[in-house]
Amino acid sequence: MDDVKFRLNTRSPRFMDQLRIDMRKSGLAYKTEQTYIHWIKRYIYFHNKRHPKDLGPQHIKPFLSHFSINRNCSINTQRTALNALVYLYRRFFGIEIGDLDFRLARVHRRLPVVYSREEITTILSHLRGVPRLQVELMYGTGLREAELLSLRIQDVDFGSKHIFVRGGKGVKSPVDCLNLTITGPKQ
Repeated sequence: MDDVKFRLNTRSPRFMDQLRIDMRKSGLAYKTEQTYIHWIKRYIYFHNKRHPKDLGPQHIKPFLSHFSINRNCSINTQRTALNALVYLYRRFFGIEIGDLDFRLARVHRRLPVVYSREEITTILSHLRGVPRLQVELMYGTGLREAELLSLRIQDVDFGSKHIFVRGGKGVKSPVDCLNLTITGPKQ
């Protein structure tokens, strides 16, 4: 039942109720409301349950830095927490928070898994037909699964050995097929 909006008493003096009412009036998505409330509660608990009105923008820095130093969170998590607190102070309290100089979380880079030629040969030896052609196209051109599955005949130019991948909003970009021989599904 957590994904269903519940009615709020507009006359409630409770801080969280007033904050939720303000979020709903400003048109935030319900999921955003839930996320912001979660981060604002964590902010309050971090500062020993002090009311945010008793805290100020100077209390945001230790809270956000704590997540990058002690919790090893991702930068997106830290940004979400920051957005919730910016909403709280700027929009709800009307307090300008200025420039916050907090320690940013490290961006975690995931190295892509690249199979060796021998591994690809082994994989291909177990495949026949359309699945084999799909794996050959993905390996030979670097297409992602979603790009491969959305390919149409008109996206393939056999003359210049290019495949056109459609990005967002109909933008097409060519992918060079190298020396990939496309003859159709192997039986």
